[in-house]
Amino acid sequence: MTLPRHRLRVPELAATMTLGPAEARHLHVLRLQAGDGVRVFDGQGHEARATLLELDAGRAVLTLGEAVSGAAETPFPLTLAAALLKADKLADVVRAATELGVAEIRLLVTARADVREIGDQKLTRLGRVAQEASKQSRRAVVPVVHAPVPLATFAPQGQVLVAQPGSVLRVAEVLRWTAPVTVITGPEGGLTDAEVAALVSRGAQAVTLGPRILRAETAPVALLGAIAALGE
Repeated sequence: MTLPRHRLRVPELAATMTLGPAEARHLHVLRLQAGDGVRVFDGQGHEARATLLELDAGRAVLTLGEAVSGAAETPFPLTLAAALLKADKLADVVRAATELGVAEIRLLVTARADVREIGDQKLTRLGRVAQEASKQSRRAVVPVVHAPVPLATFAPQGQVLVAQPGSVLRVAEVLRWTAPVTVITGPEGGLTDAEVAALVSRGAQAVTLGPRILRAETAPVALLGAIAALGE
């Protein structure tokens, strides 16, 4: 049976789901009406069919159907820890990282970061970017975008890979899906030698992204793309 084309984020999958005015307007724009089928996902990896039961200007009511499989996720959670960048660049990174399968995004304040903080409104906007990218890429998981923390206090989980020009190790040579994976990328100008040394002393592995120097917004995409290309 063909899956419905349209997908909606819901707070949780329940027998009956009521959505507010914003979602109702969106369904009106899509020209959906009572009786039409959609797909719903909760952002935590669960997805199902649903039927639109009621739709008016103020709300939409859906009834839950059978579970369906979303896009495949990595064997263990994949985290991107990226240095703060200017807002538009950071939005591009969040969008691409979501499409490439990250489970969460950690923002870091580094020595050379050209941005030192980010406001609540911008952080909320990045969350919306992740949600839209998840919907577009047919994932059932929406990555959480966390408020920034200093690199020195960041405690990465599992295997840790840090992008560093001049390194000799390639992702395919060191990546092991036996635990969560965290990848770290720096700002324009890169992480300092001291920052990389501190990460390596705590167990991180420095990896190359090839012979060219990449921009700060390109490096996370290249590193995550290399991981995705391994097919796990």
